[in-house]
Amino acid sequence: MKLKITPLFLLLLTTGVIAQENHFAAANDVAWNAPGTNENNSLPLGNGDLALNVWTETNGDIVLLLAKSDAWSENGQLLKPGRVRVTLTPNPFIASANFTQTLKLESGAVQIQNGKNVARLWVDANHPAIHLEIKTEQPARLTAKSELWRTQDYHLNPRAVSQAGFFEWGNNPNGLDFEADTILPAQNNQVAWCHFNSHSIYPLVFEREHLESLLPKYPDPLLHRCFGVTMKGPDLQSENNLTLKSAKAAKSLRLDLYALTQQADSPADWKSALDKVVASTDAVKIKAAWQAHQQWWTDFWNRSWIHVSGSPDAGEVSQSYAIQRYLTACAGRGAQPIKFNGSLFTVGHDLPDGKSSSEGNHDPDYRAWGNSFWNQNTRLIYWPLLASGDFDLLAPWFNMYVRALPLAKDRTQLYFHHGGGAFIETIYFWGLPNVNDFGWNNPGPELSSEWMRYHVQGGLEVLAQMLDRYDYAPDAAFAKNQLLPLADAVIAFYDEHWKRGADGKILMSPAQSIETYQVDAVNPTPDVAGLMSVLPRLLALPANLTDETQRNLWSKVLKDLPPLPMGTTAKGKLPPRGQGDPDGK
Repeated sequence: MKLKITPLFLLLLTTGVIAQENHFAAANDVAWNAPGTNENNSLPLGNGDLALNVWTETNGDIVLLLAKSDAWSENGQLLKPGRVRVTLTPNPFIASANFTQTLKLESGAVQIQNGKNVARLWVDANHPAIHLEIKTEQPARLTAKSELWRTQDYHLNPRAVSQAGFFEWGNNPNGLDFEADTILPAQNNQVAWCHFNSHSIYPLVFEREHLESLLPKYPDPLLHRCFGVTMKGPDLQSENNLTLKSAKAAKSLRLDLYALTQQADSPADWKSALDKVVASTDAVKIKAAWQAHQQWWTDFWNRSWIHVSGSPDAGEVSQSYAIQRYLTACAGRGAQPIKFNGSLFTVGHDLPDGKSSSEGNHDPDYRAWGNSFWNQNTRLIYWPLLASGDFDLLAPWFNMYVRALPLAKDRTQLYFHHGGGAFIETIYFWGLPNVNDFGWNNPGPELSSEWMRYHVQGGLEVLAQMLDRYDYAPDAAFAKNQLLPLADAVIAFYDEHWKRGADGKILMSPAQSIETYQVDAVNPTPDVAGLMSVLPRLLALPANLTDETQRNLWSKVLKDLPPLPMGTTAKGKLPPRGQGDPDGK
């Protein structure tokens, strides 16, 4: 359908309409006519789990900075699996009048071209593999070298930890210990490296938050987690444990990289598992893999799109929307949700020996505001995916909360001796609040941080997103396995956590309203409004999905809700704290 929106024209096409050759996506490709210089000139690629920043340098080198959605270190840090530098001799990609590098949105690829010399780089949409295919006018040799920066164990004191982006460990008086990567011996003309977590902060988090009794029930997801890469290619030989080189000059060159994350007894066991992944991936010929990869992206772009035309500003809006949706697809199908602070595309560079990261000068592992998931920030990535029909990209967001529900309910029972479960605004991917917000020497169950102490309404918003997901595409399995378990826990928490006031209504106090009114809010608007929104929608679900106990609880909580707090503003100022609260406080 066409909608005329003065002064712009909006063309919105949704599922079921075939875009001829993805021309709406291709119209938004990004093309540069000169090489870059460093990581700040990179282009993004990804298959939803395995991703990379790729850039060219003035000497013609191609650099790949790898990322993976589940590469969690011993300290709960989302690390980069590594960086690879590709050099050709002679190098056909040194700048000239014919040089271009293009991010091709329609096929999820980067193409580097200089005359008749072409390099195509893509992350297989269907396998954990990166492929670099090069065609040159004259025979050339390829060298691929892994450039690791985590080369030795080290310790950071508390001040250095805070500077290095570890928000969640800001009050740790003992600092943190970091482990080096493991370089495996080159075998069969392959080089491989990994990061193996021989220790873990997970038990410490439980202990500091007075939950050590739950540790036997919830296995450590960090201990012995191993993630890394194998690198090989046709006619490439291992020169050493980090470098591959062409056996002979050729006009057709290829480099393949494969990634795996899993818990293993040792790096050697992890490598054995990765070998099976490589064999399974290689069972699909590269041409067939490329065709299937293109089909995935065709289906993605045909699912829905917005194309805006008119003024130059309209074109920028259209391109920005397409690129943002592309970036979400590149990082949104992994084991954990997209990180709000940079997704999988944060960058950095090598630091001098003995120097640790800071905001202004950091290595590739640095991430401002740390490694926890922040609901208020992350939700913004996921709301648009409902209208665009990108339910596969929504799944990791929902999965994180559903998987963490048993721990959230046990935590609630242990702390407050009642049912239900709630999630604090900032959580590790397994569901607990981070230690910095909880308080390093906090003697009780309530968080030390006033910013986060009662900040629990995020669960209501995730529930609202799930309800939207169900409304867009009714799915009984989704409702029973995800929506309703979250609803049961969240609504039970709101029912049981607070006393009733003199009027018989729920009296949410102590509470806070987002991060604005932190210590003395009563019946905060976001929580009350959220419940007023989701409860009628839960009651409207098909009767065959719910039972009488659930419906009775939802009806009871809806009846028990206090009025929505209202207030007035004067001269653009917020009302005093508590204005409009039922008890007048």
